Amino acid sequence: MTTALLAAVLSTAACSRSGDDRPPEQGDQAVATVQDETIWASDVKREAVAQGLIGEGEALDATSDLFRRVLDEVIDQKLLAGEAERRRLDSSPLAQRRLEATRERILGDMLVESVVNKAVSDQAVQTLYNEQLRLAKTSEEIRVRLILSRTKPEADAVIGILGQGAGFEAVAAERSVDEATRFSGGDLGYSTLDVMPQAYADALRDKPAGSTVGPFQTEGGWAVLRVEDRRKENPPTLEQARPQIVRYLTYEGVRQLLEQLRGKAKVDVRLPAQSPPAASAPAPSSTTSSTPSPAPAA
Repeated sequence: MTTALLAAVLSTAACSRSGDDRPPEQGDQAVATVQDETIWASDVKREAVAQGLIGEGEALDATSDLFRRVLDEVIDQKLLAGEAERRRLDSSPLAQRRLEATRERILGDMLVESVVNKAVSDQAVQTLYNEQLRLAKTSEEIRVRLILSRTKPEADAVIGILGQGAGFEAVAAERSVDEATRFSGGDLGYSTLDVMPQAYADALRDKPAGSTVGPFQTEGGWAVLRVEDRRKENPPTLEQARPQIVRYLTYEGVRQLLEQLRGKAKVDVRLPAQSPPAASAPAPSSTTSSTPSPAPAA
């Protein structure tokens, strides 16, 4: 057991011994006692969540092997914490400081859960999903293929070869310098104009399926594109989008809560001002590759 875990155990043990043996949650089940101290099913589930064995809203069957394994660990924690207290390991200033830090972390998590759970309601998820659905219905996805050349004369030669009836995919495999797409016939997949490089978006804006576009200059060279297909963006279902929306709402709830608390609190950071980061050389331009469709703003 790490010292950090021991601190958490000590904090839990110290906070739970109030002499009140009532269940901490409605319908809770007593599953064990250690030195006359009750361990509840909710204690075991909370430990399983903390270890990442189950999700926050996921049930844990008290008859399962997982429940019994985690219960054994909670019992061990109680025994270790009790022995640490018997040896008065919790009495030093350093131990008290660490226990207080653990207590503050737990209380902070409880506050976040209390505030954010109200913000992450089914109605809030549905509202944000409806907004994303509205935006998706006005968006169009375009599937294009690319042949990238180093120079304008090379790109003009590509146009000439295509004009003689050569297949775009074959020419891409033979002549494109874009290593990310040449062996897939230059296929960039489906994407929307708003996530494409500006030069690509400008060139493709009004071009119908079947069009050959270019050559035009990009950061990576001279591009020739073929418009394979245009379609309305296919948005995810509510259930597919829910995890991402919940993460977004949770993040926003925590951000707003901290913004309010910092706005009302007096915080004095006693550290020297940071030096500005040293200027770094710009990253080299990369050749264009497939860009995924935008996800919900969650």
